Order: sequence, then C-alpha cells, then structure tokens
Amino acid sequence: MELTQIRLMVSDFPAVYRFYRDVLGLKPQFEAESGPYAKLSPDTGHAAIALQDRAQMAGVLGRLGTGPEGYRALVVLRVDDLDAAHAELTSRGAKFTRDPGPMNERIRVAYLEDPEGNLIELQEWLAPREQAGSAPA
Repeated sequence: MELTQIRLMVSDFPAVYRFYRDVLGLKPQFEAESGPYAKLSPDTGHAAIALQDRAQMAGVLGRLGTGPEGYRALVVLRVDDLDAAHAELTSRGAKFTRDPGPMNERIRVAYLEDPEGNLIELQEWLAPREQAGSAPA
C-alpha cells in the first residue's frame, strides 16, 4: 500500500485552488483552476495536496452533503525559516490565525486557514531529529 495524496473536499474550488497555488506557492500537476480535481506539490519532498470539488464527489458517493463544522483537516508544511515564510505569505494575502511562535522546544509554528477553513500549520524545526524516522507531527 502506498499513500499517494491527501485530498481535501472543497465547495469553492477556484478560490481554494488559487490559494494553494498563488498564496502558498504549491505547483499544480496540471492547470485546473475550475476543477473538479487538482493535485499540488511543494518544490521539495514527495507529499502532495489534492483538491476535489465536494459537489462532484457527492454525485459519486451520494453522502458528502455540505461542508463539515470545525476543523476537519490539518495540512502541515515544513519550512526552513518560519519568519521569512510568514512574511512572504502575508505579502501574498495570507491571513494568519496565529503568528510564528514556539510549540515546544523542538519546533516553532504559525497557523492560517485556506478559503474553506482547513487549518494549515507552517513549522520550523529548531532541533534535529533524534532518530531516523522520528519527526515532529
């Protein structure tokens, strides 16, 4: 079994797509601003975020309904310099719900939301991993 992506169900596909592409700077696998599906990746690493139009997927599954209440997903993006990333994303229009600050002695974090209210954590590792495979969540 191989994890290929995490897919977010979204109601306003174009707005969420533009946020991940233009504000966060993720690269689309192919241009698909109107949906119903897109996969976007950072410049480094193997992880990807996929977006799926909620109404289109409800037609397939028949039970998605309207958007959920409260946070249902947390997208975590590791950055080398949290303050620089915060400044760059703010200049692109991102509105942070928590500015950069410590989570513990090993990482600093900042939080923002995409246009659908999915929570995004930017994290900067302050201490190296102690063992291979063990990383801050």
